[in-house]
Amino acid sequence: MMQLKTITPSPRPQPPPGLRLFPAAERSRKFHQLLVLLLTFSAYAAFHASRKPPSIVKAIFTTPVNQTLATDAAAPSPVSDRVENGTGWAPFDGPSGPHRLGELDLSFLLAYAIGMYFAGHLGDTVDLRILLTFGMVGSGIFVIIFGLGYFLDLHSFRAFVMIQLLCGLFQSIGWPCVVAVVGNWFDKAKRGLIMGVWNSHTSVGNIIGSVIASSVLGFGWGWSFLLPGFLIMVVAVFVYLFLVVHPEIIGFEVPGENAESDVEGVALVESRKVENVDVDVLESEDDGGLVAIGFLDAWRLPNVASFAFCLFFSKLVAYTFLYWLPFYIRNTDVAGVHLSHKTAGILSTIFDIGGVFGGISAGYVSDMIEARGATSVIFLLLSIPTLISYRLYGSISMFTNIALMFASGLLVNGPYSLITTAVAADLGTQSMIRGSSRALATVTAIIDGTGSVGAALGPLLAGYISTRGWNSVFFMLIVSISCAACLLIRVVKNEIKGKLNEGRWLWLSMVDR
Repeated sequence: MMQLKTITPSPRPQPPPGLRLFPAAERSRKFHQLLVLLLTFSAYAAFHASRKPPSIVKAIFTTPVNQTLATDAAAPSPVSDRVENGTGWAPFDGPSGPHRLGELDLSFLLAYAIGMYFAGHLGDTVDLRILLTFGMVGSGIFVIIFGLGYFLDLHSFRAFVMIQLLCGLFQSIGWPCVVAVVGNWFDKAKRGLIMGVWNSHTSVGNIIGSVIASSVLGFGWGWSFLLPGFLIMVVAVFVYLFLVVHPEIIGFEVPGENAESDVEGVALVESRKVENVDVDVLESEDDGGLVAIGFLDAWRLPNVASFAFCLFFSKLVAYTFLYWLPFYIRNTDVAGVHLSHKTAGILSTIFDIGGVFGGISAGYVSDMIEARGATSVIFLLLSIPTLISYRLYGSISMFTNIALMFASGLLVNGPYSLITTAVAADLGTQSMIRGSSRALATVTAIIDGTGSVGAALGPLLAGYISTRGWNSVFFMLIVSISCAACLLIRVVKNEIKGKLNEGRWLWLSMVDR
């Protein structure tokens, strides 16, 4: 029996101080919705921009010899490239360089995954504006500290790992907070499309981070960390001053839920007939009381586990590209040309540009057919031949490389974006837990936290497997995508069953008339 537990009432969050700057301006609900979208978009774009520098500096950290071994081509690097690369940066130079870089990625992403579970539950109990600001400032500090390693001539692998561990913990605060805030302001009517557009912050942040880090790489790799670190701290100031985390804080009503929309999308199919789950919705009599769902109880909600483990494999693929695509481009000839560090970093943004369109198109399609699971499976299956084509034909010319990289980003990031936004919000606000206003961040953290475990595993495996050739890395990605699609088979069957039942009900209604 699933119980929603009443937690100790906490003080109602206060309006952000920045709103006092406009005391005479009476704003509409739409104004605040747009402000929430803008601030949360900027916040998470800044989070992702600050994660991008490690992937940009990978090729500089390793030696030219390692780079040559990491490719399938046998041709040696030009002398000019060897001069540009120098001797790498200890402790990431030498034959074990790619392995240590994979372990460095693992330290960040594992801390991020573990922190996600705790951050989600913490976000259910404290002011999300304060918590989000805290996470952004902490992330910025440790990104800057990593960059200072260049100026301080730091070569301790343990020190770099410790910095990434702490940075990952602070970064884990961001996602549950921004999803919970957006979920508080928008109902399910057009959530797929709205969150598909909004979730482009991931790709936009990657693009900004890649451009900034690549542009200043010539001045020393430390600057590639310092600028994104300062950027996220500046955005944190605006979040603290202006973010309204819940409509009730400024006197607006909570977005209503249409009872008939329970059949929409992933988790709401058969939400009226959930077997073996009995939910007691408890409400605190105290006006400031908050109601939260237990961590294990949240796992038992319909389809939470299916989408969580699907995201495990989807995020494994997406984050392998995030952390290793610039390195792959740098070490793979395109039309017979060996690209520079800066060019490879900027070119890798094409994958993220495709991701922007992928998130939007997946959200639009899922709203149109009202089936999140089916939409995710379609994108996943189409991504398999696309990745094979990119590996086989991406080096023929710059045009084919850009076109196939764009298509790969669109299809890989489409379901990843959909699951982490609209799906998580649907699962966290479904009718069976209505009244638990503090369940959304917990469910979001479970889904993205599980996905983040896969995100930690992908770059680590890529670091080890890449020394055997990139064909092996792409094989790993294709197997992961196949597993992700298989995990949603039951969800898709339920969606189809729900559509058939809905059609039968409409047909009987017409006959009765």
